[in-house]
Amino acid sequence: MRPRERFGALVALAVLSVGAGIAQADPVDLKPFKATYSAEWKGMNAATSVLELKAAGADTYTYTSTNSARGLFRMAFPDSLSQTSTFRVSDGKVVPISFRGTDEKDREITLDFDWTKNRVTGKAKDHDVDLALPAGAQDAMSMQIASLRNLAAGKLEPIGWMVDSDKLKEFELRQEGSARITTALGDLDTVIYTSRRPNSDRVTRTWVAPALGYLPVKAERLRGKKVEFTLKLDAVDR
Repeated sequence: MRPRERFGALVALAVLSVGAGIAQADPVDLKPFKATYSAEWKGMNAATSVLELKAAGADTYTYTSTNSARGLFRMAFPDSLSQTSTFRVSDGKVVPISFRGTDEKDREITLDFDWTKNRVTGKAKDHDVDLALPAGAQDAMSMQIASLRNLAAGKLEPIGWMVDSDKLKEFELRQEGSARITTALGDLDTVIYTSRRPNSDRVTRTWVAPALGYLPVKAERLRGKKVEFTLKLDAVDR
């Protein structure tokens, strides 16, 4: 996996969870925010990631991730990698409407979700996409919002489904406990959980802070015991 692909995957999975099983009462007040993260690759400062949530209408939102490389890593990440999800909150559940972005080879991704037919259609990797959707399926960005809401409600499901480009992928999820860690915003109490593909040796471990609305303050992508990427929160504006 190329460095750019790994970094994009880490950001997409940093707060992976599922959209099913959320209580009707909203566990998290979805206020607009802008959070900035630094990414380290093999101990070097590689890139900056900005996550931004905006209101787009009644119970409708856009959630955007923009990743920019630093210094010598511009050769591996020549341009900003941007992804945007438009979703709504219905009966307390996150329901993706559309996803727009690019993949690691700068190919456009356009996905539209039709929940009357339970299908997602569009284009990715230069070919048409037409996939059946299981209940609670998310795109790579709406999955993050569904995650923080599930964690706040104390309902981390063991299995999650995410539409990743032209494939529907299954993930295994596990809450690992809690820890107080030092961040750029000071010492924070966090909840820790992991996500992985079935039978994969790659694991994403994430620390989320209840005091910050369950935003991730740190995430690590590991292969076996080796850390591939680390993502750390620098600042948040709400």
